[in-house]
Amino acid sequence: MEYLFDTANLEDIRTYGAIYPYTGVTTNPSIIKKEGKINFFEHCREIRRIIGDDRTLHIQVTALKAEDMVKEADAILDKIDGEVFIKVPVTEEGLKAIRALKKKDIGVTATAVYTKAQGFLAMEAGADYIAAYFNRMENMDINASSVIGSMAQMIRMWDYKTQILAASFKNMAQVNAAFEAGAHTATVQPDILKTAVNMAAIGKAAEDFAKDWRSVFGDVKIYEME
Repeated sequence: MEYLFDTANLEDIRTYGAIYPYTGVTTNPSIIKKEGKINFFEHCREIRRIIGDDRTLHIQVTALKAEDMVKEADAILDKIDGEVFIKVPVTEEGLKAIRALKKKDIGVTATAVYTKAQGFLAMEAGADYIAAYFNRMENMDINASSVIGSMAQMIRMWDYKTQILAASFKNMAQVNAAFEAGAHTATVQPDILKTAVNMAAIGKAAEDFAKDWRSVFGDVKIYEME
């Protein structure tokens, strides 16, 4: 069970990366748009510098034709680094591109996955990750947990090396449900993670413990005691 940050905001990655256990960063054109008209390649290189080489970085192509997707992937790998996972939407052209990229031994994250069939086809095409859109599925009256559960079952049954990277969340309940359904990883906006540990009851419990300590020992900290 792993968490990734679904953001391209450098300050958020720095700030929340010091707090939450995370194993990578995912972006897409809509996330990049939030950062304004940045120097795309330099910005992504800075993300890599922040997260280091041990975490995964997933960057999405924007082209609609397979040949152009592959060209964009080559540019990303050349101008950012060769370890980036290329995000490719699971369309017909996307499947064609995934197969071409895997022939070149390039890491691929199949994205914009709403259905079991998309997931199964992406596995067979060789995708390393499948980004299943949890909240968007629910908005379309698709049982997201069932879709993820079926993909997880096929991975176990046929020993695919693909990992399910659940995405598109509006709250932590959905994140938890994705993991319970069988997702290996989840990419989450940092603000959603923040809500999980900032409930009023949690803060009050911590404050009550501190108050009880002070009632006996005053303002002396444990590390100050002999």
